[in-house]
Amino acid sequence: MTHAPGWWQRGGSLAGGLVLGWLAALGHGAVQAQLPTPEIYTCLDARGRKLTSDRPIAECRDREQKILNPSGTVKTRVGPTLTAKEYAEQEAKEKAEQAQRALLEEEKRRDRALLVRYPTQSAHQQERANALDHINRVKQTAQVQVTDLQAQKTKLLDEMAFYAKDPSRAPLRLKRQIDEVNQTLAAQGRFLADKDAEITRVNARFDAEQQRLMPLWQLATAPKPD
Repeated sequence: MTHAPGWWQRGGSLAGGLVLGWLAALGHGAVQAQLPTPEIYTCLDARGRKLTSDRPIAECRDREQKILNPSGTVKTRVGPTLTAKEYAEQEAKEKAEQAQRALLEEEKRRDRALLVRYPTQSAHQQERANALDHINRVKQTAQVQVTDLQAQKTKLLDEMAFYAKDPSRAPLRLKRQIDEVNQTLAAQGRFLADKDAEITRVNARFDAEQQRLMPLWQLATAPKPD
């Protein structure tokens, strides 16, 4: 004998169907949430044609491309794709600009250090005078030695004059002493020449520093605005 399904059976089937439908809808929504939003690339090529694609357009490598949302609104823009040569040129330009910025920062750092070392023009002038005075005192000592060597050489040459008619008869000791004095005089001459060059370098250095420091001193001593 066949019995009609009771209410509990009918209710159970209905509930099961609702649960399955809810799970299916939830799964579909989860899948949709995981899918990436499609992008549309569009541009005008060199011939003026409007091109559209779901990926960057090769024909528009040299021009701007728009990326559209699914609604057709502009999401963003991408610039031209650079060739290897153009990329290298751009990279070299950026490196040159970076080096220039680093150079400017280094110059500012040196200027600050100079201003700390020489806060006033008189301090800078005193430092120059001290440096030159030290070199001149060394030169004076060397010049005294040169004078002594020249006096020794004069005596040795007077002794050598005795053998003027036959220099081969001059004692080996005398010849060696004259050679040693000449060599020492030559070395002292080179030393004095180096000191003269050092004086030139010191003056050039302080002149360059003064040129950089003048505007800094003026800025430091300028009246502050109220």
